[in-house]
Amino acid sequence: MFSRILTQTSTAPYSDQLAKMKQALEQAEAVIVGAGSGLSASAGLTYSGERFEKHFGDFIQKYGIRDMYSGGFYPFETPEEHWAWWSRHIMINRYEKAPKPVYDTLLKLVTGKEYFVLTTNVDHQFQLAGFDRERLFYTQGDYGLWQCSKPCCQKTWGNEETVRRMVTEQQKMRVPTELVPYCPVCGRPMAMNLRCDGTFVQDEGWYAAAGRYQDFLRKYEGARVVYLELGVGGNTPGIIKYPFWQMVYQNPKAVYACLNLGEAAAPREIKERSVCIDGDIGEVLECL
Repeated sequence: MFSRILTQTSTAPYSDQLAKMKQALEQAEAVIVGAGSGLSASAGLTYSGERFEKHFGDFIQKYGIRDMYSGGFYPFETPEEHWAWWSRHIMINRYEKAPKPVYDTLLKLVTGKEYFVLTTNVDHQFQLAGFDRERLFYTQGDYGLWQCSKPCCQKTWGNEETVRRMVTEQQKMRVPTELVPYCPVCGRPMAMNLRCDGTFVQDEGWYAAAGRYQDFLRKYEGARVVYLELGVGGNTPGIIKYPFWQMVYQNPKAVYACLNLGEAAAPREIKERSVCIDGDIGEVLECL
C-alpha cells in the first residue's frame, strides 16, 4: 500500500516543524501516543554505558556482559544468580522513575486532552509519571509482572515486594534461595512477563487494556486525531508505526507526528499530513 520511499520531512526548518506540530496538537480532538524504546532512552533509561556499569559492575567483571539487554538472556548457573541480575534490572527500570523528566513533560502536553497511550515499552514509566492507567496499553509485557515459565495458566503476579527484598538481601550476586519465585499454581519456576517467545502470557489485564484501546480508536474514527509516535524504531513496526500510517491514510483529518532521533520519516502518501522531527524527544517536547 505504501511506497518504499520514505519522506524525511524533518529537512524542513525546525521552527516550522515545531509550529506545525503544535498547531496539530492544539486542534486535535484526540491524541494517540505510540511510544517505543527511544522515548525511555531520551528519559535516561539507557541500557549501556555509565548507568549499566554503575549497577552491574560485578556482573561485568565476572561475565563480561556488555549491556542490560544481553544480560537478560545470559545463562546464569543458578536461579539465585539469575534473579540477582533480574531484580536489579527490574528495580532501576520499573520501580524507579527515569533520570530525566521526559515522561512528566509528555503528561503536561496531553493533560486536558482526550488521549490514549499504546507502547511497546515494558518499564511502566507512564504509570510512574502519573498517566491514567485506564489510558495505557502495554502490548509487550511488564517488568513488574511474573508468569509461569511453561506457562500453565494465563495469569500473572505482581513482583514488587519480592524484587525489593531481592535487591536488598542479595549477596555476592545471589539472592536468598527462599526468594526464588515459583508458580503458585504448578510449582514451576517463574519467568518475566515479556513478549520474547511463544510463552508470553496475555492475562485479563492485557485484554482489558486492548479492549479500551480499540474502543478509543472507534470513538474517534474520522475525527481530528494526532497520532504522536515517539521513539519507535524498526524492530516491531507492525505494532505502532504501520498501523499509525494506515489510520492516518484512511482519515483525511488525521495527522502523523513523529519524534525520533535518527529515524523520523513518513511515507510520501501521507507526507502532507505528517510532521517528522529528527531530534532528542525530551528536548522537542520541552519546546512544544
